[in-house]
Amino acid sequence: MPVGHFPLSRPRRNRHDAATRRLVAENSLAVDNLIWPIFFTEGTDTVTEVASMPGAHRVTLDRLARHVEPAARLGIPALALFPVTPTEVRDERGTEATNPDNLMCRAARLLKQEFPDIALIGDVALDPYTSHGHDGLVKDGYVVNDASVEILVQQSVNQALAGVDIIAPSDMMDGRIAAIRRALDSNDLTNTRIMSYAAKYASAFYGPFRDALGSGSMLKGDKKTYQMDPANSDEALREVEMDIAEGADMVMVKPGMPYLDIIRRVRDTFSMPTFAYQVSGEYAMLMAAINNGWLERERAIMESLLAFRRAGANGVLTYFAIEAATTIRETLGR
Repeated sequence: MPVGHFPLSRPRRNRHDAATRRLVAENSLAVDNLIWPIFFTEGTDTVTEVASMPGAHRVTLDRLARHVEPAARLGIPALALFPVTPTEVRDERGTEATNPDNLMCRAARLLKQEFPDIALIGDVALDPYTSHGHDGLVKDGYVVNDASVEILVQQSVNQALAGVDIIAPSDMMDGRIAAIRRALDSNDLTNTRIMSYAAKYASAFYGPFRDALGSGSMLKGDKKTYQMDPANSDEALREVEMDIAEGADMVMVKPGMPYLDIIRRVRDTFSMPTFAYQVSGEYAMLMAAINNGWLERERAIMESLLAFRRAGANGVLTYFAIEAATTIRETLGR
């Protein structure tokens, strides 16, 4: 057949071999892009697997340094801290959140002493501390905004004083970023960063996480009056814009893969450090398919994480962080 019957431009040429594919790759995943969420609990010498999250564990404080050591060895830059607060110290107002010797603060002090170069990201919301499982205070069946913010501010300062480097408000109350920023600055904590959960949706994908924290059975009602409607996209940009104006240093979209379009819009609109959370439901679905032999483990995990980078995320909070970092180090050396 004459040569003229074939295209002069052949995109497949740049897919011919691994070296060329690496040269022309538009996006890459590095260890620097990974944040590892960890669960820790009271007690001694115990590691418990989360039933709905195979491979994810709750560890007691005395095992925490040993648990985190692989992350330090692999060069993972940050940990997201989530305490499993005992039921007996939870109350309607979440007052344990402001206790300077609570589980979160003790963990932060321990980790900062053991691993000073790892950034600690502290979740700020009241759901790990309230007896009703909501992220704020409840009055007459409604989660109130301004009174909740007052406690979130105290919680933020409490964590920062304990050594948390990055405050991460995940509550979705209006105006909390400005209030937290003012409080941090007035307490000489001007270098404490804020990673705002700026576009957090009222999603069905959080179930395993709530099981991990033991708050799923406590939740009364739902969170639709303060977390975002999954139908909305433009609203996410308004939320992000407000948080940036109020002093957020970084913003986050949560959940992750079902909201890749939101990540892309946020990054394109604001050119702001943007993060995504590959949440517990996403992790659980992948693990279910992997454990059933329906997906190839390494390829599925790495492809799912690369999707966040392609969408514009600077980094990803993922329960696969240790596994992904190991793969990256072994195969790519970065």
